[in-house]
Amino acid sequence: MSSAAEKAPAAAVVPAGERGVADLIRDAIMRGEYAPNQRLIEADLSEAFSASRATVRTALLELAAEGLIERLPNRGARVRAVTLEEAIEIIEVRIGVEGLCAAKTASSLSDADAEAFARLRADMVASVAEGDLVEYARLHQLLDRRVRELAHHGTAAEVLGRLHAQSVRHQFKLSSRPARAKVSVLEHTAIIDAILARDPDAAEQAVRRHLLSVIDALRELTA
Repeated sequence: MSSAAEKAPAAAVVPAGERGVADLIRDAIMRGEYAPNQRLIEADLSEAFSASRATVRTALLELAAEGLIERLPNRGARVRAVTLEEAIEIIEVRIGVEGLCAAKTASSLSDADAEAFARLRADMVASVAEGDLVEYARLHQLLDRRVRELAHHGTAAEVLGRLHAQSVRHQFKLSSRPARAKVSVLEHTAIIDAILARDPDAAEQAVRRHLLSVIDALRELTA
């Protein structure tokens, strides 16, 4: 790989600000700005995120602990390549934890949060109808994040943050396919509808159906 390909993408050149450098690098990896097995060079990351080398080094250690990158003896760090089978195993674990979060969110949903979910539902449907799959992917991530936050379950949120980061690259392959997006949006609206109905069991089952569908679709990619 050329040295140019190894440098941080221009889109990532932003100061860390209030967000941690680990968060910013994680987001870049999840968006596909860094490819599997791509080296992550401390000097380039320091410049890209306006952070010290020590801060970047700490961030890389955090991401290595999450399994998102791997440290190589005398060679720095690189994005860890997650195999399809490993991604499927991760999603299988996510079924239970994400279902728990959806159930807890449904059981304690406020009127204000219900209104926000209803708007998110409309935006997701519109993005797919308009063929804006980039926006749909962003809204999908927002839905996942809000369900985790509103569940108010710290352990589940921490587990899902790590697992989702490791498997999301494979799911992005699906989200870029218009036919899959049309299926996925129906599954996501079913999750939102169950949450809006404040039905914990239905919300948990809707998450389960969605993630099992994701697993089936991933397997079809390599069939």
